Amino acid sequence: MAEHPHAALVRKGYEAFSRGDMDTLRQLTASDATHHVPGSHPMSGDFKGVDTILDMYRRQFEETNGTLKVQLRYVLVDGRGHAVSLHHYTAERNGKRIDETGGIVFRIVGDKATDLDECVEDIDKSNEFWS
Repeated sequence: MAEHPHAALVRKGYEAFSRGDMDTLRQLTASDATHHVPGSHPMSGDFKGVDTILDMYRRQFEETNGTLKVQLRYVLVDGRGHAVSLHHYTAERNGKRIDETGGIVFRIVGDKATDLDECVEDIDKSNEFWS
């Protein structure tokens, strides 16, 4: 059975993120997309527009000296423009380490992600890591 196109888009995005392939991520993301990152730390907030989103990803890689690793575990779709991913991620930064489960709720229109709502296992731990 073929994978649903929305699941394939999310999977392709995770693969591109893991490689640091910003060109592919740009192709998969609407120019006016928003990525919402929970918490109260410098890397949290609403990142609006593909350039701003990609810059935030770049900053995550820089802040962690390339140690940020994300492993996609599951992608769920509803066939109506929504996909949910669950992933495991690890990173090191300034002597701190994070090892958590997270997820993203995607809104997909056509063949582009238009809204990414990130969720984390432990907001306090995330705040501490990125602060």
